[in-house]
Amino acid sequence: MGFEITKELLEDVKGYIDTSNNKSLLALFEEMHHADIAEVLDELSFDEAVFIIKLLDSETTSEVLMDVDDDVREKILQKLSAKEIAEEVEELDSDDAADIIAELSEERQEAVMSQIEDEEHVKEIEELLAYDEDSAGGLMAKELVQVNENWTVLKCVKEMRIQAEKVTRVHSIYVTNDKGTLKGRLSLKDLLIASTRTPISEIYIPKVDSVNVDESGEEVANIMRKYDLEAIPVVDNEGLLLGRITIDDIVDVIKEEADKDYQLAAGLVEDVEADDSILELTKARLPWLILGLFGGLGSVVIMEGFESAMNSYKELFFFTPLIAAMAGNVGVQSSAIIVQGLANDNVKGSLWKRLLKEVGLSLINGLVLGVIVIAVAPLMHLSLQFSLTVSISMLCVIIVASLIGTFVPIILDKRGIDPAIATGPFITTSNDIFGIFLFFMIAKAFLPF
Repeated sequence: MGFEITKELLEDVKGYIDTSNNKSLLALFEEMHHADIAEVLDELSFDEAVFIIKLLDSETTSEVLMDVDDDVREKILQKLSAKEIAEEVEELDSDDAADIIAELSEERQEAVMSQIEDEEHVKEIEELLAYDEDSAGGLMAKELVQVNENWTVLKCVKEMRIQAEKVTRVHSIYVTNDKGTLKGRLSLKDLLIASTRTPISEIYIPKVDSVNVDESGEEVANIMRKYDLEAIPVVDNEGLLLGRITIDDIVDVIKEEADKDYQLAAGLVEDVEADDSILELTKARLPWLILGLFGGLGSVVIMEGFESAMNSYKELFFFTPLIAAMAGNVGVQSSAIIVQGLANDNVKGSLWKRLLKEVGLSLINGLVLGVIVIAVAPLMHLSLQFSLTVSISMLCVIIVASLIGTFVPIILDKRGIDPAIATGPFITTSNDIFGIFLFFMIAKAFLPF
């Protein structure tokens, strides 16, 4: 059964804090996973969270800090001294340590780094901070098990024992040459059954997937997903082994990208959360709302241009929302499929084939929906001519909307713009305008006015 925060648990924690009952607090958190402790801290006040962070040992709190909400962590770090932060950072792997340091001001970064006693750890953190946070270099950790192809099995085992002390979890054993160039990986089974005098060069596996240090986090995620990897080595342009990225780091990348895409699709231009300030939420929402406003005004202008049609056939007014809704829905459906395909690197092959496929799909959907409109027209006391006009308009609108929904994300992706933007108000607004324009143009061609 998973961990669950109850009202009673929070009351106990708050009571122990109010009475400074440190012994009971430590006993309560002793058997609790660091991720569960972080969840508890997110439910407490800022001062209560700081109290617990300072109470627990550095090994525990270092892990807890990586799991608490970003805003909570930022506030907690502001309350900790440079020495206290350094103690937490020393317990973390280099990638997590670099993430913590990156959240501090330059002045605080220097103060914290000067308090870290392990000079090698400092050097590793400084190296990681030099990379873009969204690149493989920004995601990787320096801790790994690395052996030389010229070692014997006996020396390899001895060196691995020394290296493993600094590695939280050994996912793979990487083989390099004297220059540090990645040559392959070593199977634990092959290592165990080989003679102690056997050179590593005779038993290592030369085939190993790796990523360049400048590769984007999304591309790393795609590679690890495709090949079902728990960890992947990172190399530079010369093939030198620099570090490794593990699956837990990639899960965070996937979650962040999913959150970003969801917010873009919802019409939010910035990464925001429910408890952000009114100003921040307004800045994130207002731009797309302004776009929607101008899109709506554009639709009004189009309808004004067909005022004579509205006077002759008042029914056109009542069917305008239907056409706009169909255009928006079809466009969002098409763009959502393409955006998902682009994210998973599944959008390949000829664009013309995709064009024909979308046209064929739109024809089928449009014909089915058109037949339904014609079938219910008598119940609404509409003439056959008018119902045919609506059906043909709907068919054309669906085709155009699906093509826009298909090609806009592809064009945005080719220009380096996040295609997820095409699944939100952008595609809906543009298709509304095109849909209404097509509806009245077709009505003008088929109806006498």
